[in-house]
Amino acid sequence: MVNYDPSVRLPSSKELPDSDDTPVDNELQKSIPDLLRSVLAMAWVERMDWFFGIRMGIYYDPGLPAIVPDAFLSLGVKRFYDENLRSSYVLWEEKKLPLLVLEVVSKTYRGEYSTKKAEYARLGILYYVVYNPFRRRKPGLEVYKLVNNTYELHDGNPVWLPEIGLGIGIERGTYLGIPREWMYWYNQQGQRLLTSEEKAQQAQQEVQVLRERLRSLGVDPDSLI
Repeated sequence: MVNYDPSVRLPSSKELPDSDDTPVDNELQKSIPDLLRSVLAMAWVERMDWFFGIRMGIYYDPGLPAIVPDAFLSLGVKRFYDENLRSSYVLWEEKKLPLLVLEVVSKTYRGEYSTKKAEYARLGILYYVVYNPFRRRKPGLEVYKLVNNTYELHDGNPVWLPEIGLGIGIERGTYLGIPREWMYWYNQQGQRLLTSEEKAQQAQQEVQVLRERLRSLGVDPDSLI
């Protein structure tokens, strides 16, 4: 991680640009991070020590532009500071590197396997996750862990991330009404954490099972309302 001279006046997050104005060229670059963040918000609803940024600038050097991954996760930071939320993630304010960054590959490579990978390693970001939806012969998901300043590829799907307490992987599912391969969080037993839509469907199915059980006992479930 970059060290900062405390005697030097550094710009605050409110003074720095909040975006590099680069448009996404693949809808998945937003939809996949949205899914991951929404599931985290349910799984960690009582925790206030995490932040999941989407297409947000990470400032690590006051003299350089921000790096803007498709998504990143930080632990040990405030969930939010005020009602205006973060406009960017400034390392000399947060005092914590993201533990994980995610890049979703578009049809035009943007340095996911070269410059970005090297930059994240240099910063010391522990996990680098790359998802390439266009791969057919190789796995679409790659999870790298920083070991001795070098990213090592971890096999498996899902891949357990002990420092985060969750696994990450891909499988077919439906999100926003779209059936396809999505990226999900998993518990230590390899069970996928459900989306809000799936939780609602599960609750509805449980109610239906209960109603049928009551009917089998000769009880009209509507009479109990």
